[in-house]
This record gives sequence, structure tokens and C-alpha cells, in this order.
Amino acid sequence: MATVTVPSQCMVKIAPKNQFASTIIKNPCSLGSVRSISKSFRLKCSQNFKASMAVYKIKLIGPEGEEQEFDAADDTYILDAAENAGVELPYSCRAGACSTCAGKMVSDSIVQIHSDGFGINYGQIANNLPSPSRVALLLQSLNITRVKLYDADPNVLLAFSNSNVDFIIGLGNEYLQNMTDPIKARNWIQQHLQPHLPQTKITCITLGNEVFNNNDTRLMSYLLPAMQTVYHALVNLGVDKQVTVTSAHSFNILANSYPPSSGTFRQDLAEYIQPLLDFHSQINSPFLINAYPYFAYKNNPSQVSVDYVLFQPNQGMTDPNTNLNYDNMLYAQIDAVYSAIKAMGHTDIEVRISETGWPSKGDADEAGATSENAGLYNGNLLQRIQEKQGTPAKPSVPIDVYVFALFNEDLKPGPTSERNYGLFYPDATPVYNIGLQSYLPELTYSTASKINARFFTFPFFNIEVFHFNE
Repeated sequence: MATVTVPSQCMVKIAPKNQFASTIIKNPCSLGSVRSISKSFRLKCSQNFKASMAVYKIKLIGPEGEEQEFDAADDTYILDAAENAGVELPYSCRAGACSTCAGKMVSDSIVQIHSDGFGINYGQIANNLPSPSRVALLLQSLNITRVKLYDADPNVLLAFSNSNVDFIIGLGNEYLQNMTDPIKARNWIQQHLQPHLPQTKITCITLGNEVFNNNDTRLMSYLLPAMQTVYHALVNLGVDKQVTVTSAHSFNILANSYPPSSGTFRQDLAEYIQPLLDFHSQINSPFLINAYPYFAYKNNPSQVSVDYVLFQPNQGMTDPNTNLNYDNMLYAQIDAVYSAIKAMGHTDIEVRISETGWPSKGDADEAGATSENAGLYNGNLLQRIQEKQGTPAKPSVPIDVYVFALFNEDLKPGPTSERNYGLFYPDATPVYNIGLQSYLPELTYSTASKINARFFTFPFFNIEVFHFNE
């Protein structure tokens, strides 16, 4: 394994006579406050961040400017690395007064997400999730700036006020009939949307979810009128420049998806989809699709290449009509949707992935539902998003994806896989490692009234180490 020295350096203040500086910091609650703390304590970290790392350079600086420097390798405890390098640390380090040096360096668990193409679905069908305010800090620590909700939870929207997070909020299928009424649509916006503007950045409302994925023609008939009515209410209230409307659809609305250039919508849905696409074109809103290569593999594991669906090296498939090569199924699905839209007469509508993901656990008949496969799928997808890749048919248009989901949701009905799509457990521990490091604040007082040191791993700070003592 190649050794890469991290350019950032961690500065830890050590007072003379093995006494720590007398300082208490109470629960930093935002990225800005952590940056202020780092400035106050002269913690210097390079802005030049590399995710591929194997050795950390850690420098301890005393109050008189004396320096002690040592390396902490991958998967190594900081305290052990310091002692192996002959660095004298205060007795309190071994005594557990501060938990920082007990931390382990895991280089590939820290990645900067810095792409407009990455978002996360924040579902809440669970009884053990952290509070919205703690989730806000978690997402800030991950530099995730786009979140999709399935409702308009005021507690969540309030917790993210004055943040840099863009929200898609949702109106479920049960709201569609009411939203065809202009008065009810206006009232809903005034009660659930406007109170949060502009403090919380809400950019889109999704009306309904996978409405065409059943045989309820009555519900289907409500979708476009509801979208139109809500949009006109946004216009009348003067917020249409900030907030647009759309709907999320199942990939099953396609009658054909292979090869991608031959993608077409189901004929029985044409009467609904054609005017819907016309409306998208008119208001310049994106067409959202829920795309899960996992289902294709689960349903036919003997015929579908696991490498093809997991973004792993493979020969891929070549579209005979365009000669374009596809090395993964998700890109083929996206281009199939573009082809279906084009067949309906539109080339001016952007396709975005409103949901995609892979379960880390499943029932016996759910082939491929493992944490290893989930890590490969989401990790490889994240890498491609960060590279701002486009699909073979749209190479200049970076893919736009909302990963499903932020947390495992223990109350979701259905097979085991439905409760295991999360990137994180409710305590913010990663379900598997795809290069995301997180931190949820938690003040811990020992009997000596000392505050445990923590790692604050933020996008532009590789590692910041704090030692605090009363």
C-alpha cells in the first residue's frame, strides 16, 4: 500500500508540567463555531485535502512553542503512535482524562464531499433517530448540503435554519386531491413553507411518490393538476423563483430500458406522462426517478453481473444503436429515461435520481443484500459523483443523485432490506465504510469534571484534536 503523508497538521496545546490549558468549550453546534474554536486554539490544518491517506503527521506544540512531531499510521491509536515515537505525554493521557489520544486513525474513513451532485434522503420511519438538531450537525460534518424529505417536518426545517443545506420537501400521495384546490394549496404553502423562508433553503416540493406505480387511475389523474395548482400558488405568493415543483417516479414507468437509447415509457401511462413532461418543460423543473440497480440484481442474480451493478471493473455493455459503452447499470437507467423523454418530444428536461441505494442486510431470498455490496455500491457512486461524471449519452451533465438513505429506519414495513438502506445507524455510527466520517456532539463529564476531547472531522479540516480541562 502506498504511503501518503497528509498535508494537514494537528496542533495540540500542552501546558508545562503536564498540565493542560484551563478551558471549557460547551458543545460546539455548528461548523462555524468549530472553525472559531480551531482559530482560538491556533489549530492549523491545510485546506489541501486528500482522501487517500495512510500516514498522519501529528505535531504537538507546547505553550513555549516547543514541538514534538510523530506519525500515526492507518489503523493506529494516536497514543500508541506517540509513545512508540518516544514522545512524552502527560500521565492524564493514559489515565483517560482525555479520550482524544485513545482515538484510532482510519484514513479511508475520512472523505470530503464537495459536489453539487450528491444529496441524501432523510427518512424518519423509526423510533430511535437522533434529534433534527444533531442530524444538522452530522450533515454539516459530512459537508452534505442537499437533503430530501418525505414531508415538511417543521422541527427538521427549523433545525437547519441559517445553514447551507438545500431542501426538497414532500407532499405524500394522500395530499394530491387536496392540492388540486387552489385555496388549500395556498394555505399549505403559507403554513408549511413560507414560515421557514428564507432562513431554511427550500428549493423544491415533490408532490406524490411513485404515483404511477400502481393501478390507481384516480390518484394518477390528480398528479398534474396538483402540481400545477401548487406551482401557481407559489407564483402568486412570489416564491416561485426559490421553489419549484416536481414528483418522484418509479423506474417501472418505463416499458423498455434496454438498450438505453431505446428507452420508452409505458403506453398505458402516455396520457398522464405527456402533459406532465410538457409542464416540466414549461416551468423548467427536473424529472425525478427512483432507480435501484439492486432490484435488477436481486430478481435475477444469475443473469445480472454483480460488478456491473456495483460500479466495479467489468466489460460493460455497448448500446448497438449509439455504440456507447456502459460500465454500470445506473448510468444505463438514467440514459434510458432521457431516451423515453426524448421519445415524448422533449430534450430540455433534466433527469435527476431522487432515490438510489443498496441494502446492507436482507432476508434469505434477497440476493446481494450485504454490507460489503452496499459499501461498494454507495462508495463507488460517491466517487463518481465527486468526479462530476456524466452518463455516456450526457457526458457534460454531471449525474445528480439523492442516496437512500441517511439512517436505517427500524419501523419500515416489508422485507428486512427495507429497514437497512441507511448509511448510518441512529447513533451516527457508519453501517459500513464508504469514506464518510461523522461526529455527533455529546458532552461527557467525568468524575473529575473533565470534558472528553473529540475528533472534529470536517470537510476542510482533516483532523482537529482538542484537549480540554477545567
